[in-house]
This record gives sequence, C-alpha cells and structure tokens, in this order.
Amino acid sequence: MKEFAVASHAPSFLPEGKNWKLVWSDEFDGDRLDLSKWDFRREIMGVRNGSWCGEEAVRLDGASNCHILLIEKDGLIQTAQLQTGYNFMDAERTEEGTRYSGGLNWPIAPLKKSKFLHGFGYYECRCRLQQREGWWSAFWMQSPIIGASLDAAQTGVEIDIMESFHPGECITHCCHWGGYGIDHLSAHDGEGFRGAPADAWHVFGMEWSEKGYTFYIDGKEDGHVSGPVSRCPEFILVGAEVQGYRQKDHLPTAEARASAALGDEFVVDYVRVFDAE
Repeated sequence: MKEFAVASHAPSFLPEGKNWKLVWSDEFDGDRLDLSKWDFRREIMGVRNGSWCGEEAVRLDGASNCHILLIEKDGLIQTAQLQTGYNFMDAERTEEGTRYSGGLNWPIAPLKKSKFLHGFGYYECRCRLQQREGWWSAFWMQSPIIGASLDAAQTGVEIDIMESFHPGECITHCCHWGGYGIDHLSAHDGEGFRGAPADAWHVFGMEWSEKGYTFYIDGKEDGHVSGPVSRCPEFILVGAEVQGYRQKDHLPTAEARASAALGDEFVVDYVRVFDAE
C-alpha cells in the first residue's frame, strides 16, 4: 500500500499499481453533518427499526471527527446509520398511495433519489470502534435494487467492509447477493482481528474491481472475494445498530442500555472514495 496525503488530515493507504484519484469524501469538518452527502437509515425491509434515529445521535467535534452516539430517547436505545443512498425495499410502507388497480397494491413505498452512488474504485474509512458491548458498528455498501433479479451483476452485492460486534474486534469481510430471502447467497474471507485495544484507530479499505473485492485493514490486505462482481452502482453506509431490535421482542439488550447510560460512541474520522485513472 502507498500513502496518499490529504492536507491537514490523516493519509489514506492506497493499493499499489494504479494511479488513484479522490472522487468523493467527507472529512467531517465543521460542527454539523453535511446533509447534502448523507441521510439517515431508519427503516429496514419496510419496517421502522427502533434502533435508529437521526441527527440527535450524531455529533461533529470540530476536529474533523463524526461521533455516532448511543443514546436513550423516548424509552428506546438508539444510534445512527448514515447512508448516501436508499434501498428500494427499506422505506416503511403504508396503504395510502399504494393503490394500483383491481384491488391490488404496489408494495413499495415512495422512492428517493440517492445522494451518491458509485461502482469500481477504492473505498476507505478511518474510525475508532465502539468500546462497550450491546451494539455494533459497520462500514459497508449496498445496491438500491439488491435482490430484484437473480443476476447479481445487474442488481448488486452487499459488501461488508467492516463489521464490529464486540469492542476490539472486526469480523471477516462478507459479500451478500440475491436479496435476503430464499435466494440469498454469501461469501466471506479475511482474518479480521480480535483483542485489539478498544480505543485504537483503524483504517478499513476495499478495492472493487473486475477481479472482485479486496479488503484491507490498516494498510494490509486482509481477504478477497472474487465474485459475483456487481456492476450496479451502490451507496455507502457507515454507522451502528443496537443489539436486540432484530430479535422477536424488538427490545434493546441490557448491555445496550448499560452502554448508552455510559455514553459509548463510534467515531469516524473520514470516508473516502477513489477511482483508478
């Protein structure tokens, strides 16, 4: 890997052998989240997820860091999942405005135009993981139309660049395609890490190319998934989710409540996207 200098900010670690050009980034300068770049994920597969809220769980510290907080709001334990686009199946559906004809309903909520979609390139995030149990952080990508056909090249692949379910731990990198039902398929690779200092900063990267997806941690290659190769532009997500809300009772775990009481946070220094010239 070679360093790529960014003025007044931590450098990037870029794969060797190509000339890279920065095409999109957020250094989280200032004191407010740039809503021209990001929106908040609040629903999943047509259902509101009690785990997620909006700007109240995000704080920019004026030193180019975005703090994604674990908070208690209206009796719920919540955090934020930032995204640059939208999955067509996520938005909460209502009967109003869904009428088609002959008593049929269109089962998809109003669609939104994504803020940033991109394909082949190098994607990187520098962050400090959560330091307590009860929630998990992630840096990943998703297609707006994943699972809409059996052709993953056409409708996209979920690319999990980083997921951390426990402090000081990053699990293997994983790709999912075919949607999230009976047609779902996946592949994973890499070692990740365990037992790292919980307060350490890490750089997670992924090169998406004709050869598949190559993953990096702190400037070193850590796994490769050869395909299927998505040719569908995808959006970026970075943020967290609270443990417990995907269980049958849809309630946060005791660990999540304890971590929220102590003010735990997931901190993001930057997110950058590069193209090979």
